[in-house]
Amino acid sequence: MDDVGTYERREFPEFRTATLDTLDLGQKKHHIPILLELDVTVARDSIQSLKEKTNERLSFTGWIVKCIGQAISEHKHVHAMRKGKRSLILFDDVDITVVVERVASRASLETLPMPYVIRKTNEKSVREIHAEIRAAQAQTIENGQVQLGTRRSANLTRLFSTMPRFVRDWVIWRRLTSDPFFAKKTMGTVIVTSVGISGKGSGNSWGIPTGIHPLVITLGGIARKPGVIGNKIEIREYLGMTVLFDHDVTDGAPVARFIQRLKELVESGYGLAEVTP
Repeated sequence: MDDVGTYERREFPEFRTATLDTLDLGQKKHHIPILLELDVTVARDSIQSLKEKTNERLSFTGWIVKCIGQAISEHKHVHAMRKGKRSLILFDDVDITVVVERVASRASLETLPMPYVIRKTNEKSVREIHAEIRAAQAQTIENGQVQLGTRRSANLTRLFSTMPRFVRDWVIWRRLTSDPFFAKKTMGTVIVTSVGISGKGSGNSWGIPTGIHPLVITLGGIARKPGVIGNKIEIREYLGMTVLFDHDVTDGAPVARFIQRLKELVESGYGLAEVTP
């Protein structure tokens, strides 16, 4: 083995078992990706102004989650779930999963992206969502824990990871993908992830995610580039965003209306007036 050079061997992390299952199941979903470019100049200026005046660092992701929750509440079909072959469940509450980076091992300082479900985002203010994300980031985690904000023990996670795949499919995934009420309680109806929210020096970027939620949204990089405002050309900041919608439960026209509304909310800096001095 001298010819391969030096290397380090580690145990395969238990928490990645659920991730691999989710990726496999996500490949079977009839998700359609849409790539967007949204002008976030107004919002970024408002958040920066708040920081300069009060030293408060408002979460950009938290604000985006607020905009997404509001747009979904006005276009419920985009986060609908099937119940059997003949029914669709359209939820009023918009429960959005965000991914929070946490230290999974204090010994190695290995970080783990952990899901956290923000309930009723359509009813919460930007500041309330911001505070909830910050609390999740500060939450103490057990060794082996894979989801924040739940009472599920690390021992159950270890048991899950030792099950054969067909047992996991039968015990967990079959119910999660067929029972919309269990799915919403467990993981919400929407997931928002990020692949480079700061966009420092990277220009525009888009991620093409995989998931099992009816609506999957990935935030890419933020780039400064010329934009047309009225009859003038100005330097603006644009966020790359990818939206995956489940073609089994909704079609292009409802999704187009949802995206148009989301664009209006994002580009107007929706919800920030209540927190900006």
